[in-house]
Amino acid sequence: MTLIAEYGTVLLILACLFGFFMAWGVGANDVANAMGTSVGSRALTIKQAILIAMVFEFLGAYLAGGSVTQTIRSGIIDSDMIPPDKMVFGMLAALLAAGTWLLIASIKGWPVSTTHSIIGAVIGFGAVGVSFDAVHWSGVVPIVSSWVISPVLSGLVAFMIFMSVHKLILNTEDPFANAKRYVPYYMFAVGFIVTIVTLTKGLKHVGLHLSGWQSLGLAVLFGAFICAVGVLLLSRIKADPVADKSFHFASVEKVFAVLMIFTACAMAFAHGSNDVANAVGPLAAIVGVLSSGGEVASQSTVPGWVLLLGGVGIVVGLATYGYRVIATIGQHITELTPSRGFAAELATATTVVGASAIGLPISTTHTLVGAVLGVGMARGIGALNLRVIGTIFSSWVVTLPAGAILAIVYFFILSGIFG
Repeated sequence: MTLIAEYGTVLLILACLFGFFMAWGVGANDVANAMGTSVGSRALTIKQAILIAMVFEFLGAYLAGGSVTQTIRSGIIDSDMIPPDKMVFGMLAALLAAGTWLLIASIKGWPVSTTHSIIGAVIGFGAVGVSFDAVHWSGVVPIVSSWVISPVLSGLVAFMIFMSVHKLILNTEDPFANAKRYVPYYMFAVGFIVTIVTLTKGLKHVGLHLSGWQSLGLAVLFGAFICAVGVLLLSRIKADPVADKSFHFASVEKVFAVLMIFTACAMAFAHGSNDVANAVGPLAAIVGVLSSGGEVASQSTVPGWVLLLGGVGIVVGLATYGYRVIATIGQHITELTPSRGFAAELATATTVVGASAIGLPISTTHTLVGAVLGVGMARGIGALNLRVIGTIFSSWVVTLPAGAILAIVYFFILSGIFG
């Protein structure tokens, strides 16, 4: 391919820049959804949340991001129908389009879906820039359905977790003693869920292959370790009778604030594992074409440095712009306490990590909002800010076509420059 041979280096540099820009957008906009509940419930300060997210978003992206990346890269469009030059221009356009939309949304403070952005962009260039038949419409169906299923499922899980908290802890004669008794079990669940999926699905691309029983054993061990650390931390928390007079569950919420640190780590890891694909999926497709000298392969290994670039981009976006959306997302949907925030975060992490394990790129935004709604519904619909929810839903509707339109424009611009 003459174009690949002539402009290969330039196209690779552009791909890395656009991929980094898209990852920056994921960090600036979407990570707020991962950490907003921790900040909103005042379990963590914004600075603490950003530091935790920087570490665990990066680990999730690098260690467990490979499976979903394959879906974004080769599950939406038919690579056999697309010439190499159009594949490169299309994926570049998709990255730039999604990054542009996320920049606009972050400046405005809209919590939009990065998954919607990139998938809309890929569909846009595939359908208009190549051929309507180039889009795997049958492959798009499960992705679109996940946008409905994920918030509903996450909401149900959050509702059940919060009701278990009510039954075991809040609606008992001695909530504080029961909190210290049962919270370690929730900590075990957090450690177990994240570990089992990371080991069984995520680490294959870094060369670690474990059997199902080995993974299960390690997940139990890590869950037990997290539980033991939790027991040690909880032993230092004492009841505060003065605070309990003004708010009956003040001491209990102090226990859940410790738990929120663990769920925040799990949530950041889960988000990194799922949403790094939005940035590095198209980048991996471009790298595959350029490194093979112009062959478009439907399947190839995602290079480790590509995941590394995505992880770094997410961290930089979070550190520079993430605070804008973090400060609002956790406070405006419904009033959150550490116990409510914990239920929402554990439900979201479970749903997102599970989806990442089967290669389904769901929207973390949808999943978290569904979980927060589930927690809010446990207290009645009056506990929800319906105006804010309406604004969030509206931004979701706009995102997919915005990504598609921008991608089509950028695709023809790039084709004109290089073609």
